[in-house]
Amino acid sequence: MTPGEDAVETALRALRSRDRSTAELDARLAGKGVGETEREQVLETLERIGYVDDERFARARAEQLADRGSGDALIRHDLETRGVALEVVEAALAELEPERVRAARIVARRGRSVKTARYLASRGFDGDALEGVVAHEE
Repeated sequence: MTPGEDAVETALRALRSRDRSTAELDARLAGKGVGETEREQVLETLERIGYVDDERFARARAEQLADRGSGDALIRHDLETRGVALEVVEAALAELEPERVRAARIVARRGRSVKTARYLASRGFDGDALEGVVAHEE
């Protein structure tokens, strides 16, 4: 097997368990000792054939985190730490259900309280979403 095939196989193995960002795959290949030029070629090939797509990855990951009760700040942080470009992160966030709506569902389930407001803050919800929770607490 040629070195290029080894790098492709390493990348494909990483993609078997879940979708990954280009930066995550690049880091994995670098960690396996694959040189920069070869990594670029492998990633280019995988992007061209649709195995790696940061926009698709960001949308799916953002939806997954939102479904698990995360706010925009937490989702943004997660995607940025995975090496997704800021404009791709913002586009993925724009496609989500509004944060206030997601927060309202959590409030309906947990109850309107300071404890729920703290929970939402810890999950990355912004001040606007929190306002609706504590405004009626008094």
